[in-house]
Amino acid sequence: MYLLLQTVLLGIVEGITEFLPISSTGHLLIAERLGLGARSDVFNVVIQAGAILAVTVIYWPRLWSLLLGFKQPENRDYALKLIVAFGITAVLGLIVTKAGFKLPTELSPVAWALIIGGVWMLVAEWLAAKRPDHARITWAGAIVVGVAQIVAGVFPGTSRSAATIFSAMLVGGSSRIAATEFAFLVGIPTMYAASANELYKAMKAGAGGENWTQLAVGFVVSAVVAFIAVKWLLHYIQSHRFTVFAWYRIVLGAALLLLMPLLV
Repeated sequence: MYLLLQTVLLGIVEGITEFLPISSTGHLLIAERLGLGARSDVFNVVIQAGAILAVTVIYWPRLWSLLLGFKQPENRDYALKLIVAFGITAVLGLIVTKAGFKLPTELSPVAWALIIGGVWMLVAEWLAAKRPDHARITWAGAIVVGVAQIVAGVFPGTSRSAATIFSAMLVGGSSRIAATEFAFLVGIPTMYAASANELYKAMKAGAGGENWTQLAVGFVVSAVVAFIAVKWLLHYIQSHRFTVFAWYRIVLGAALLLLMPLLV
């Protein structure tokens, strides 16, 4: 029963943090140190897939309209920018993988990434407020978003959503709402591909000992919570900045640095 409760809590953590700009990887590492326990790569991939599915459902009408209306110049331009951003991430991801990069599991880099990312968000919000924005994603914005996804993947605690949203806002000059939509849409194929790759590697290494009931529970919990979290975020940013998330990151990162000896 306790293990099942841990699974539910991890699903909740993943669902809340995957698309909010506060880093799911960082929070899962923190949850592990706080006693929820380290889980297998398969488990982490499965609960992440739940969050991806939730966002896919939310944005399905938009994805479907892009597919059906691909012949329309505006839709075709937007879809091609999504494809280019994903392609850049895929190529850079292969390079990073071939280089033998491994994600760090220590809390120190996570703490610093949270703090630096929080400061970056405050500065980005300030700069974005000083320039006129629009609902159009530029090609420069799409390219930088593709690069930002890899940067976030290499540094746990950075947050893929934060890196991509603010890259689109600053480089692309797009509005907070438009930047968030593009970041989430390009994140769908990116995260499906990354999850499939991780799942393939884990299954190849042998995943016969997995508890499939716990995997199912984690998947469902993550999907439901992520759906609620993303719906809330999309409503929130209609009239609010991301400032509260920036300060949360800074406070959490500072707390981690202070409490590090107790969490190691």
